[in-house]
Amino acid sequence: MTGLRLGPLLRYTDGSTATIWVETDRPCTAEVRCADGAQGTTHTFQVAGHHYALIPVTGLTPGTATAYEVHLDGARVWPLPDSPFPPSVIRTGLADDPVRVAFGSCRWAAPPASDRPGPTGEGREKDPVGPDALDTFATRLAADPDTERPDVLLLLGDQVYADETSPDTRRWLAARRDLDEPPGSGVADYEEYTRLYYESWLDPQVRWLLSTVPSCMIFDDHDVIDDWNTSAAWLADMRATTWWRERLLSGLMSYWVYQHIGNLSPAELAEDPLYTAVHDTPDATGLLRAFAARADADPATVRWSYRRDFGRVRLLMVDSRAARVLEEGSRSMLDPGEAAWLREQTLAGRGSYDHLLIGTSLPWLLPHLMHDAEAWNAALCRGEKGPRWARIGEKLRRAADLEHWAAFPGSFADLAGLIAEAGSGSDAPATVCVLSGDVHHAYIAEPSWPAGRGPDARVLQLTCSPVHNRIPLPLHLAFLLAWTGAARFAGRRLAGHGGIPKPPVDWRKTGGPWFGNQLMTLTMRGRSAALRLEQARARRGDGSRLTTVEESVLTGP
Repeated sequence: MTGLRLGPLLRYTDGSTATIWVETDRPCTAEVRCADGAQGTTHTFQVAGHHYALIPVTGLTPGTATAYEVHLDGARVWPLPDSPFPPSVIRTGLADDPVRVAFGSCRWAAPPASDRPGPTGEGREKDPVGPDALDTFATRLAADPDTERPDVLLLLGDQVYADETSPDTRRWLAARRDLDEPPGSGVADYEEYTRLYYESWLDPQVRWLLSTVPSCMIFDDHDVIDDWNTSAAWLADMRATTWWRERLLSGLMSYWVYQHIGNLSPAELAEDPLYTAVHDTPDATGLLRAFAARADADPATVRWSYRRDFGRVRLLMVDSRAARVLEEGSRSMLDPGEAAWLREQTLAGRGSYDHLLIGTSLPWLLPHLMHDAEAWNAALCRGEKGPRWARIGEKLRRAADLEHWAAFPGSFADLAGLIAEAGSGSDAPATVCVLSGDVHHAYIAEPSWPAGRGPDARVLQLTCSPVHNRIPLPLHLAFLLAWTGAARFAGRRLAGHGGIPKPPVDWRKTGGPWFGNQLMTLTMRGRSAALRLEQARARRGDGSRLTTVEESVLTGP
């Protein structure tokens, strides 16, 4: 009998269609059967000995919630036998329903269960970084399936950690190869990437959650390696190693299979020649490897960014890693094609959306000290103070992770200008929110433009991280200090040394910083928007629970 190795993951949904992703243990016909008669069928495709399917489901009725089953070669494999979780359902909203978007980033896989845990997580080993926010969120939904749930879960990067593997995965790697040889305990190839996804998505609570809440994803650095694409010098050093090419190609291939294709609508998939070719060949390993090699040689040949519309809410998920221009004289967070795409998608049909969400794994607005330090460092690295300072700047850039939007000053200013343009005029949206993660804490920042140049929309940087990770105490203290007036003064002194002008916008922190494993949720109805931040907190003898630490109204009706 064909087995379900991983999944199902409910990915794309709209009023009448959905896609559901699975990994199986052999080639088969994969089928979804819904309680209301909606269904979908496809055959698996093969990559490096693994078998996958993204099953299109049609015939769904708007405004309903229907339970579904997964069948492989006619045999039911989901729900699992004796599952303690409620049935997985596909929910389809109506045009005037509120839109709820939950988001966060940076998730280490939770420790394995010593016994098969149920919805409350009993039997799980002690967690060294505290309770997993996704596990805890799933526990709440499972306990009350009718409770308020998001229409989509945005995972904003570091879904897997290719360079920071768990003890269990390190033991598995050690049985394959010598960990004293590069890349050590980091993953080396496609097979090892499949292990990361298996470890992370087989977690029972998360597996059920992802089967019943639609998800959108984008990579960040740890999906490949810490500080991926920091600079041209960094990339040259990585390409000189014996192991980097295999790591990168495998990372891009596995991201395409496990994350990217699920971000796309059935119509977009039908127009994607690579997706068609992968289905038309008995073994797509060579096709995907060639695709990844082209993407490495010329990032402009592929677009990882995408757009999703949820009623009158527009989401633009932006690739702020692979699409970078790294040459010092022309550094940019987005290559010209990517920047043009973002502008086009932002301004197209303005007036047709009430809220614009720009998802970028890296925060646009940082504490002022951090922003000025990154802009100063960028000036040093491009030679503004001479070769000696340029060498010092490159060392600092790598040591201190100085590679956010502020480290690409032209891109920072371009995004500020685009947001102001999109948010201005009689057809402006009510809000423009930049959703980010990466920095292992949460905060809210609000920009302001010079008089007469600002948008009519309310603009916010909403940063939420981690879902399940930790921040060392020194960094915890550094982030607290970075928002102080003294830190801002120090930042301007650095900027002065580098000859850096003031950025085109100012901003202030209006919430946080908050530290812990956490999720943010935006609820948008008409032109109103509200925000909630919840943290996963352990309870003695009772697992963990989500606790609201911030709740605020962003715009009124």
